[in-house]
Amino acid sequence: MFKLLIAFALAWTIFSPSYQPVILQPYSYTLIPDSSVIEWKGASPKVSHHGTFAVTSQGIHVVDGQVVGGTFRIPIESIRNIDLPKTIKPVLLKHLKSKDFFNIALYPEATFTLTEITPLPNPADGAIAGANQMVSGNFTLLGQTHPLSFPANITLADNRLTVESLFTLDRTKWGMTHAADPSLGNRYILPEVDIHLKVQARINHEE
Repeated sequence: MFKLLIAFALAWTIFSPSYQPVILQPYSYTLIPDSSVIEWKGASPKVSHHGTFAVTSQGIHVVDGQVVGGTFRIPIESIRNIDLPKTIKPVLLKHLKSKDFFNIALYPEATFTLTEITPLPNPADGAIAGANQMVSGNFTLLGQTHPLSFPANITLADNRLTVESLFTLDRTKWGMTHAADPSLGNRYILPEVDIHLKVQARINHEE
């Protein structure tokens, strides 16, 4: 009888003319360019180089404290090297922008579109410290789109969103196969690229 009364009361509340459903308020966060960067590291068996990309976004969408959507763009022209002497940097960057690698003439940007974020209770070895979410989305590079997932530490506090992640990207999956054959010896370049993603965004108060 008690359960029947509870069910009747709930039904009366929901179907009452005065009932107003709770609508979760969506918020948009604006990326902070000076605090957002993608660090990369590529290597051969004996030598490695590292640098950065800029990252942009038209908005990161948050509902009830949970990131639910957003598209991030990586302008290839923004690629930088931070380990070589100034006289050699342009040589490496020109090669990376060529058709051997990013083919910037045809594909001036890469994009990542978020599709899902799920809790990560037990991050795998190598994940960023404090990783608490598994980020999944579609990554487009060289005109090819494939799913990409990585663990991340995501925090929301004081109207600011922070995302940080460490993961490895296999460039050959997107068709970047230059020098990926181990038989090339000293000219062999590992398919795996180490990525350190750091993004900060602030809430858009204009909404």
